[in-house]
Amino acid sequence: MPVHVLLFDAGSDEEGIHSIELAGRTVVLLFEDADDAERYAGLLEAQDFPMPTVERIDREEVELFCAQAGYEARFVPAGFLPQSEEDRLLIAPPPRNLDVDHWKEAATAARSERGEDDSSGSDPELEAFRRRLEGLL
Repeated sequence: MPVHVLLFDAGSDEEGIHSIELAGRTVVLLFEDADDAERYAGLLEAQDFPMPTVERIDREEVELFCAQAGYEARFVPAGFLPQSEEDRLLIAPPPRNLDVDHWKEAATAARSERGEDDSSGSDPELEAFRRRLEGLL
């Protein structure tokens, strides 16, 4: 089943997937409806965030990527209505966002804190997934 995710610098070496922090978890949003993903991207841009690209990707592939990267994949169904404050972040971005220009440095620092070595480049499985994402473009 395809879902829609938000990518920054799609197809480049600096490509990144949009995520939010919820209670200490890094959550990647998987939108069922492309219009919902486009609306969310527009809300990010309205907050002076760079405009992400909405990409249609197989849900199982994204969930596998998230599991391998230590992220939580959160499915946002079409017509989703929030029931809690946390749910509201699934349809509108938080008022404070990580500067996308520094996301790579933050990710590298987080890997270092977890004791993961980044000297050899990236994880081969993550690199293979990145190439598959690039192939979709």
